[in-house]
Amino acid sequence: MEDRDLMENELLIIKGVCDLYLHGTIESTTAEFHQAFKEALNISLDIQNKLYNLMAEKGWYKTDTAEQTKIDAAKTKYANA
Repeated sequence: MEDRDLMENELLIIKGVCDLYLHGTIESTTAEFHQAFKEALNISLDIQNKLYNLMAEKGWYKTDTAEQTKIDAAKTKYANA
């Protein structure tokens, strides 16, 4: 398996972990559980960010640039909401 494939898989896994910790934080019934899930979420988000940055640096995570007209249309739409 190539490095790119491994990193893509790891990024998908950490995104899933972040989702689980987010829901754990939201649904916590005590302050202690809330804090524990929140700390785990923050650590996981840091890992996700590092993976994303490394993949982007290597050109393995491409993003599309939004067209300015679409950005302006969204701003107008939601400014009037």
